[in-house]
Amino acid sequence: MEGLLEPVVQETHLGRAEVRNTFRVKGAGTVAGCYVVEGVLKRDAQIRVLRDSAIVYTSKLSSLKRFKDDASEVRTGFECGAGIANFNDVKVGDILECFQVTKLSAAEAAAQSGAPALRK
Repeated sequence: MEGLLEPVVQETHLGRAEVRNTFRVKGAGTVAGCYVVEGVLKRDAQIRVLRDSAIVYTSKLSSLKRFKDDASEVRTGFECGAGIANFNDVKVGDILECFQVTKLSAAEAAAQSGAPALRK
């Protein structure tokens, strides 16, 4: 019975960064020079571009660099260069929200929310 239910999609907020400058990089497109305001930015996580509190684009974080070195994550208070997959219209002042999406079975979602679990 459990296999017939749709999986529940859960979104986990990881962090936010403010775009302070943009750079054109040959072969990579536009890279956003960012300052991480809260949380953490992780490479290969989902990223949402906000402009004037409206969602402009949602994609994956394709590249993440600290100075000239590749980074797997950048924490609060640090600067980084972030490349967004298939998006080159990043502007100064944009906010990048980093999040992860996980799919849970209906039983796992019920257990996390405190609801009674399905009986087998």
